[in-house]
Amino acid sequence: MTDSQLIREIKDGNVQYYEQLMRRYERKILSFIYHMLKSARMEAIAEDLCSETFYKAYRSLHSFREAEASFSTWLYTIARNTVLSELRKNKGVHIPLEESGPLSYASAEQTPEQTILRNEKVSKVRDAISNLPEKQRSALILREYDQLDYQEIASILGQTVSSVKSLLFRARASVKTQLEPYMESIFNEYEGMNQR
Repeated sequence: MTDSQLIREIKDGNVQYYEQLMRRYERKILSFIYHMLKSARMEAIAEDLCSETFYKAYRSLHSFREAEASFSTWLYTIARNTVLSELRKNKGVHIPLEESGPLSYASAEQTPEQTILRNEKVSKVRDAISNLPEKQRSALILREYDQLDYQEIASILGQTVSSVKSLLFRARASVKTQLEPYMESIFNEYEGMNQR
């Protein structure tokens, strides 16, 4: 069944279909919430906020209008607002984004030095993303992690498509600027090792 068919069934009183709708989006919404919370090191409550998102969506399903947005866009908007509300409650919290657990798995061909360098790069990129203003960070996460198109991101953030493109441009430029000193030091270190 399509989202529209499931929603019609649910609105007609067949609430058992909501579980099917949840299963369809649960992993994506949980991933989005998790990435939004990482900058505040609050990812431990991601599952709670995911449940809260689906509860709010269920309670408001009667007001969902398919002509205005797709169900997934509407759901991402609820998830984003739920996360922002939680972050406002914990306003003073802003700790750099970091990976929980291992950052990457070393391939057989990678040396320990290459693995450490890759993990360090991933950590630096995550720190740079966590330093972005909220709308830039949201746009970047939705585009790069969740692979949403510009129109979907615009609907979720309440922006125009051109504003989303601008947010993404500024976010990428900021991440690049933040990483330049790190990349320059790696390059200089590499050059120094080659001259020995």
